[in-house]
Amino acid sequence: MSIRHALLGLLAQKPRHGYELRAAFEAVVGGAEAWDVKPAQIYTTLDRLDEAGLVERQSDLGQGSEPARRVYALTDAGRTALHEWFACAVDNQHQRDEFFVKLMVALFSGEGNLEKIMQTQRSHLYKEMHAMTALRDGYDVRTGMAQILLLDKAIMHLEADLRWMEITEMRLEAIKGQPFPEPEIRPRGRPRKGDKGSTYPPPVSGNQ
Repeated sequence: MSIRHALLGLLAQKPRHGYELRAAFEAVVGGAEAWDVKPAQIYTTLDRLDEAGLVERQSDLGQGSEPARRVYALTDAGRTALHEWFACAVDNQHQRDEFFVKLMVALFSGEGNLEKIMQTQRSHLYKEMHAMTALRDGYDVRTGMAQILLLDKAIMHLEADLRWMEITEMRLEAIKGQPFPEPEIRPRGRPRKGDKGSTYPPPVSGNQ
């Protein structure tokens, strides 16, 4: 998820300072255990949004003995950017999967124990699913429905990963019999004169 757009959405609700934005973000995603965002990331993102004209800084004198804090508010350009984000679909990076890469490298290198790798990953997924299920069941449906929905989605992804692992185990032998996908190595630099397929120097027209 784009942190910058999430901050724009939170500022659309009301102006906030950085610490309040971080707390509001964690409340939306279900706590730091679900998505931990460091204060430095919040303030760096706010600086970039300010430079882009999507937010503006407002003065805040603080209350009583509290130190003054810089408050940010959404600009018209920021509201436009937020609605453009709402109008777009979100890409999921399912193909950039570290476990898949680990499994394939172990398979083609011959250095890894495939059965052990699969067993370790499956155990990890079950533990993660158990923890998320317990966390989800701890929310009150009258006040924590947003967090319940988020955890339901995460649990379903874990269930899909476990199902994928079952299918993969049945296909490992077939993969073992296939050749390793060798990359195509292309020569570096400009082709030499006379190389086949080279257009350097350019062909001379018959009219010249």
